[in-house]
Amino acid sequence: MKTTSFSFSIPRWTMAEDLGYKPITTFWMDFSIADKFGPTAVKDTFRRAFAEWKGNYKYLTELVMVLNHKIAYHYNPAKGAPNVLANLYNELWEEADSYANTHLEGEEYAYFYSITD
Repeated sequence: MKTTSFSFSIPRWTMAEDLGYKPITTFWMDFSIADKFGPTAVKDTFRRAFAEWKGNYKYLTELVMVLNHKIAYHYNPAKGAPNVLANLYNELWEEADSYANTHLEGEEYAYFYSITD
């Protein structure tokens, strides 16, 4: 039986470091792995993460942050063509951000706003 292997590096989430935020999830790593497998994998990773963690305001906050930073990470106007992953991440960010803005209240929303502002 023949096996196939491949390797790739996962980029560091420097935005978290730049903002002084200490990640509490593996979302950056999860989406970085999904990036290598394309839009379908990114959508699947989002659906699973969002379904599992939208009820945890801190995880939801970090999910929104990661999605937002993935937009910037993949956006490259010099490519001369629309960046599929940047556009996809923008759609997913809009969905998660809208959910957070609609469903979080009180201290949970204050946390979300203070971290994402």
